[in-house]
Amino acid sequence: MKRIFTFLIITFITAAVAMAQETKYKVTTVAFYNVENLFDTINDPDIFLNEEFSPESEKQYDSEKYYDHLNKLAEVISKVGADLTKQPPVVCGVSEVENRTVLEDLVNTDGLKKYNYGIVHHDGPDERGVDVAMIYRKEFFEVESSASYRVKFDFDEEDSTRDQLLVNGKLDGEKMHFIVVHWPSRRGGELASRPKRKAAADVSRHIIDSLLKENKDAKIMIMGDFNDNPTNESVAENLNAKADKDDLKKNELYNPMAELFQKGVGSGAYRDKWFLFDMVILSQGLLGDPKEGYSFYKAHIYNKPFLKQKKGRFKGYPYRSFVGDTWMGGYSDHFPAYVYLIKAVE
Repeated sequence: MKRIFTFLIITFITAAVAMAQETKYKVTTVAFYNVENLFDTINDPDIFLNEEFSPESEKQYDSEKYYDHLNKLAEVISKVGADLTKQPPVVCGVSEVENRTVLEDLVNTDGLKKYNYGIVHHDGPDERGVDVAMIYRKEFFEVESSASYRVKFDFDEEDSTRDQLLVNGKLDGEKMHFIVVHWPSRRGGELASRPKRKAAADVSRHIIDSLLKENKDAKIMIMGDFNDNPTNESVAENLNAKADKDDLKKNELYNPMAELFQKGVGSGAYRDKWFLFDMVILSQGLLGDPKEGYSFYKAHIYNKPFLKQKKGRFKGYPYRSFVGDTWMGGYSDHFPAYVYLIKAVE
């Protein structure tokens, strides 16, 4: 029998009848975190950035820095969503990881080991040598299959970017689909790089449409660093992710991060401007009655004070591990994004 202490039980009192009746709900967290260049210290000459993250580089990236970074990332992941659930995420997508080894080191840190996280990872073609991946608590999520989807640019056949990861399985016995992405960066400028993110969005949309074709009520979450805001064309039009969950058309997605963005909430900053590139976006199957299965409850950006620069020119920005070649000893240049799901229990 599965333990349910992982979830906080929320009680809502209804007064529809003379004697109040209680409905209890399980609450669980699904998160995404760009972990900012999680490289090991081994120099792989086949990877573009690998030499930069080695003891011989200007960064002097050694084991001490590597394990410090791992432990800080584990600290963050262990706390995301815990304000409500008192436990870390059951599923957490990650980006900017070099290989499976760094993921194994991450889930085996003192901060995460006791939660028995499993790993889903496929090597991709990104020239920087970073991939997306997903970690999950084996006690609550069962992986049934996974697949990696390549993004190709017809207008630039020599360029490559991160693959997109699809993981199918059961969350607490309920069928779920998770897509983890890291769309192309804005290198070269937002306008010049826009076609690459739109191409990546089209691949994401293809994955989602394939799942919805099999089951129109499929419960799908696409999460990642989109390198665009909720209002950008790639997200709002190509991906077809909208801000108003009460006015969705067939097969449109709900983007709960759009409301946060409208309120000025960001997951990172650049040149004194906040962006919200890190998102968890939902299919309409997750907007149903929580009495019938897992349903969306709330969305947040995890931006606690300990994750922020305390002083100086960049006070309030995410507290990074590196700035250029200077070791800052922080966490990441992104804040995590996460959602709570709820489900009625007897």
